[in-house]
Amino acid sequence: MTLLKAIVRPHKVDDVKEALGQLGVSGMTVTEVRGHGKQKGHTALYRGQEYAVDLLPKTQIEVVVDDDFSDAVVKVIIQSARTGEIGDGRVFVIPVSHSYKIRTGELDIA
Repeated sequence: MTLLKAIVRPHKVDDVKEALGQLGVSGMTVTEVRGHGKQKGHTALYRGQEYAVDLLPKTQIEVVVDDDFSDAVVKVIIQSARTGEIGDGRVFVIPVSHSYKIRTGELDIA
């Protein structure tokens, strides 16, 4: 199994969710996060004062898929989340050795 963590722009979440659904990925976890990479944030004006916004709102999407399916899922995430501008996000690919179902305690080995 492989855990895919995708950090994307908040307005692209529905596009990614729809694309994953069409691929047959049903389960996912979506979390609102804040961060920056090369984008570094920006300055904003509030009540006449300028201040730095260096942690930008992003959304993290996590899915666990079979190892042989992960490349296809990564490709779909990238295609559906891309705007072509700095700050589009990142996809992290993390191996998962096993997991447990909380309700039953059943072990799921990759």
